[in-house]
Amino acid sequence: MTATDHRTNRSGPNLFHAVMLAGTTPLFLGAMLCDYAYSMNYHTQWATFASWLNLGGLIFAGLALLCAIVGFVRSQDHRLAFLMYPALLLLTWIIGLVNAFAHARDTWAMMPAGFTLSIVVVLLAGMATWVGFSRFGIRDKP
Repeated sequence: MTATDHRTNRSGPNLFHAVMLAGTTPLFLGAMLCDYAYSMNYHTQWATFASWLNLGGLIFAGLALLCAIVGFVRSQDHRLAFLMYPALLLLTWIIGLVNAFAHARDTWAMMPAGFTLSIVVVLLAGMATWVGFSRFGIRDKP
């Protein structure tokens, strides 16, 4: 019996990048669902949950953005289509930061803007995750 060593080229983000990218959408989705729960029953704890989940989403999105920028700079292919992924992550992070500022206000004052911004951030995070794991995302070289 002979042993063979077949190496396959890996395509897609590295493990840390993939975990950070995959974690953004559930965290922002949780924040949006907490905003929805707060709009239904006005318990302040839901607004606090939304603030913490939004902060977690910002941390994950920021680290994924850092990995995306490093991967884009290191890649040999600098086409405009491959810039779409870091741009989506940057837009997600900026609107998520504005959402965090909206959630920092009083719970009564944050409601119309906070829930709307949460919906937008979830849509952007979902698009960034889809693009990041598709063929337009940054690919590591072996």
